[in-house]
Amino acid sequence: MPAAADEGMWLVNKPPLGTLQSKYGFAPTADFMEHMQKSAVRFNTGGSGSLVSADGLVMTNHHVGSDMLAKLSTPERDLLETGFYAKDRNKELKCPDLELNVLWTIEDVTDRVKAAGANLDPAAANTARRKMMATIEQEGKDKSSLDCQVVTLYQGGQYQMYSYKRFTDVRLVFAPEQQIAFFGGDADNFEFPRFNLDCCFFRIYENDKALKPQHFLAWSGGSKEGDLALVFGHPGRTSRQYTTDHLKFVRDFSTPQRLLSMMMREVQLQTFNGRSEEQERIGKDDLFGVANGRKSMTGQIAGLLDPALMAKKSEDEAKLKAFASSKSVSAEDPWAMIAAAQEINKTMMVRRGAVQGAMGGELAGSALTLVRLADELPKPSTERLREYRETALPSVYLNLYSDAPIYDVMETDRTASGLQYMAMMLGADDPLVVSVLGGKSPRDRAAELVSGTALKSVAERKRLSEGGIEAVSASNDPMIQYVKLLDGESRRLRKIAEDEVEAKERQGYAAIAALKFEAFGDSVYPDATFTLRMSFGPITGLTEDGKKVEPYTNFAGLYERSTDRNGRPPFDLPKRWADKKGKIDLKTPFNFLCSADIIGGNSGSPVVNTKGEVIGLIFDGNIHSLVGNFVYDERMNRAVAVDSRAIIEAMRKLYDAKDLAAEIVGKK
Repeated sequence: MPAAADEGMWLVNKPPLGTLQSKYGFAPTADFMEHMQKSAVRFNTGGSGSLVSADGLVMTNHHVGSDMLAKLSTPERDLLETGFYAKDRNKELKCPDLELNVLWTIEDVTDRVKAAGANLDPAAANTARRKMMATIEQEGKDKSSLDCQVVTLYQGGQYQMYSYKRFTDVRLVFAPEQQIAFFGGDADNFEFPRFNLDCCFFRIYENDKALKPQHFLAWSGGSKEGDLALVFGHPGRTSRQYTTDHLKFVRDFSTPQRLLSMMMREVQLQTFNGRSEEQERIGKDDLFGVANGRKSMTGQIAGLLDPALMAKKSEDEAKLKAFASSKSVSAEDPWAMIAAAQEINKTMMVRRGAVQGAMGGELAGSALTLVRLADELPKPSTERLREYRETALPSVYLNLYSDAPIYDVMETDRTASGLQYMAMMLGADDPLVVSVLGGKSPRDRAAELVSGTALKSVAERKRLSEGGIEAVSASNDPMIQYVKLLDGESRRLRKIAEDEVEAKERQGYAAIAALKFEAFGDSVYPDATFTLRMSFGPITGLTEDGKKVEPYTNFAGLYERSTDRNGRPPFDLPKRWADKKGKIDLKTPFNFLCSADIIGGNSGSPVVNTKGEVIGLIFDGNIHSLVGNFVYDERMNRAVAVDSRAIIEAMRKLYDAKDLAAEIVGKK
């Protein structure tokens, strides 16, 4: 239904100008929106960021950058533990497979994509639309040399081509210790008050020189309660436009299955990390990601189990159905079509997830890429699997040829975990399970695959990739052979998902979107798609369990929190924070709350004021925001940000990073 209050993850080319003007007296100009669009950055690791200096400095979260910190670490230098600061440009560390994207242009291509699938059955229409999307992307790249991606909005109601500037020479500049970036650990995760310096800074280079961006964000002098906060980032996936039947499928089937997998993996990683200091070093980033996902998904299920939420969804749906009936449109019932798609999904979802999980890990992932490149590249680009279309290949090769370290012990654990989960879900006597295990236990089979493969070598991956179908067909590499056993079933299940589930959903949701546009016009925003969006809301606290939660914390609260918990992990402080307590201003604001509507993927988004100046850095939501995948509640949903003043205070007083702070605030 139409957005209410401060709800909404709005397209940057279609902001809710009326709401902003009437409620906040703020009317963003086209120039303001373009400036924010071209200052925002998307990370291929699944987060957001922003350009914050004239020399290509990019700000994001520590937990967005932690994958790179782990890959750049060694047994002798654990950057997650020690943090990092390059005092000189020549000491900045080049990241092995990091890709950053800046959205440059947006073009509506709805008519072309929809026309391609007109008057066809759902499966044929879905195939025709995918081919047209690939064609449009290639035309856009040929014309502009930008990375062009056609984005599906409103679950098929609209299509827009987003053209990005793509950067792959990215270097690490600064990161604090994980201990302070994730202070409070799982206990405080998604809670408030919070005391986290969850920031990380990279620099973009072009032709071996620091980027001189056309747009970057200025730094503010701070904020106060009641100020309007604007967030520009890349929220991942929401399901707010889902029908009631679709939400029931998510509640009763897909989310519980994903949660089961995460909980199982979390326990395995805790065991893995406990075996030695080295295994803890190489496994802690994986554990952080899985634990964070588990807590998030637990909150999502809790929300979907709230009868009031589902009742409100049903009520809104009934109103739209009544509107549809008044239009007397003679067409297939879109709600029935979507419900039928979920019944099909139930028959194959568990199997598909198990097969995909068995191909997890770096080595199995590389093997799958090589097998599919060999199969897909001989086809015309429009007929390939979407991730292997011509315009997507640069990103494919960036990951395939990464020289990031690969650890046998971790790869064995990942592969064994995938095999064990597959056997649990499908049964040990399932013919595919029997085939891939080859008469061995999951652990022994995984060890055999990892020890025997040559894919740990970048040169070998390049040889097979460049050799194409002949080289891959002739390969006796055990990981290649293993993936081949799984790929046929994976493709079969994918085709069912695309032709019988996705196709029906696209057609049904496109019809529902048309009804919503007719009924509500521009007051409807699309579900998140990991594309750039604007959200907003004032800096404000909330009332929780009858108590007022203030919107700001400060450095003094950090030390009090650590003392109250006797400095025990995860409430212990890095040595520099303990030793230099007397050097910092304890009144400096640390973290704050605002009512901006965010979700996973917004991590690393800049928070700006109405002048476009940075006042904070999104790093989390509170526990009440976890149901935000499905519904927004202005009373309780809050985004959590690092205060801009905390970042500069810490750099100057604790990390001896005065030059970096000066670059950020614009004062040399």
